[in-house]
Amino acid sequence: MDEKFKSLPLRDGVGIVVLNKNNKIFVAKRIDNPKNYWQMPQGGVNQGEDFLKAAFRELEEETSIKSVKLIKELDGTITYELPDRLLGIIWKGKYKGQKQKWFLMKFTGEEKEINIQTKNPEFLEWKWIDLDQITDVVVDFKLHVYQELKEKIKKIIN
Repeated sequence: MDEKFKSLPLRDGVGIVVLNKNNKIFVAKRIDNPKNYWQMPQGGVNQGEDFLKAAFRELEEETSIKSVKLIKELDGTITYELPDRLLGIIWKGKYKGQKQKWFLMKFTGEEKEINIQTKNPEFLEWKWIDLDQITDVVVDFKLHVYQELKEKIKKIIN
């Protein structure tokens, strides 16, 4: 990591693992990285906002999903740092990565509720995949995050 970025803080963030009735996981392809990388909904926590409120807000902002039931707040946090090619670019250069609190939620609505054509769209397309596939589709610098999530979620849903 370039020396000038080492002192940057990590951004507080949230991530949401959304399961459908068949325990498949919601993933979407980002507009700003349209290669074959998929991710779960995630985003930053606003000043004064608690993690769970931020998770519900981010989920709705990115996917229009409101019909969810919280299954579990996953223990601990998971951090990742941006690769050098993205440092100073993402988040207006204020952060070197994220420290994320993750939540497992069950989607209880109809699929027509899901709409990624939001006010500020982040995704090109979305799909449901098996839990084991999440580590096959994620961008390289978040692989360890998704590996850890996969292990935690397996213990809950199996």
